[in-house]
Amino acid sequence: MNRRHRTTLALILTGTLLTTVAAAPAQAHPAKLPDVIALPDGFQPEGIATAGRYAYLGSRATGAIQRVDLVTGRGSQLSPPTGTPSLGLKIDSHDRLFVAGGTTGDARVVDTRTGRVLASYQFASAPTFVNDVVLTGDAAWFTDSYRPVLYRVPFGRHGALPAADAVTQVPLTGAYQQVDDAINVNGIVDTPDGRALIVVQSSTGSLFRVDRSTGVTTVVDVPGYSFVAGDGLLRDGHTLYVVQNRLQQIAVVTLNGSGTAGTVTGTLTDADFDVPTTVAKALGRLYLPNARFTTTPTPTTPYTLVAVSPA
Repeated sequence: MNRRHRTTLALILTGTLLTTVAAAPAQAHPAKLPDVIALPDGFQPEGIATAGRYAYLGSRATGAIQRVDLVTGRGSQLSPPTGTPSLGLKIDSHDRLFVAGGTTGDARVVDTRTGRVLASYQFASAPTFVNDVVLTGDAAWFTDSYRPVLYRVPFGRHGALPAADAVTQVPLTGAYQQVDDAINVNGIVDTPDGRALIVVQSSTGSLFRVDRSTGVTTVVDVPGYSFVAGDGLLRDGHTLYVVQNRLQQIAVVTLNGSGTAGTVTGTLTDADFDVPTTVAKALGRLYLPNARFTTTPTPTTPYTLVAVSPA
């Protein structure tokens, strides 16, 4: 399928009568959305979150947050460099952006309207790699690719952010096994029924269902497929998108309601992929930042955001 297709307005000829099809009002035919959007040179993107027509991307190099208009392709800096990485991102209904802090072992919450930091949470000291985040009705959950735990930031009444000492660690037990000197738990989503979580272990290519109360894990039964190099996850209803970064593709999985099993229905790829890491949906399309892990980063290295059609 060619996503750069063109639509031709035809003239309809009936007998000897030529009828001209009148053009619809301009607002009914918005300009074609850009398929590739340039990010600042040297930005080194990792995570992405979307709200409406806007995407928010974090820099793993400086911690800066870039806000991009997906319709025009224009971007601006929402939050300046912090000196700490900005990896996985999620936005809630209160216009708050939750940011995983990577090797600094922390997370912060940023106001998407002002860029102001609303709260910060320190989870662990080195070695740590706080990689991704998912928001449920009662908490924000963060993964740590170097430690077999999830970090839970509970919400108060009406979604109020908690004090720093309210954070808890949920050890991963059961089927999950940590691999030494490897990237382990990475992307995270909730199950279609909202009762549990699903994480991907990059090093082994396994998906695990996690009991939110106990941390007990079971393998998600997906016959005949390995999610090796699995990175960011996105769940859209019963469809789970698993970004396999160095494989330059997205695996598309249909899950059952409880998230205990699924079937791979296909993969998505694109000529413009260059080690995409995470994925978010907006305007009916999937958007992925190119992290370009196989390219030595410099201050002038170009980076892009790529859009593809969902399965």
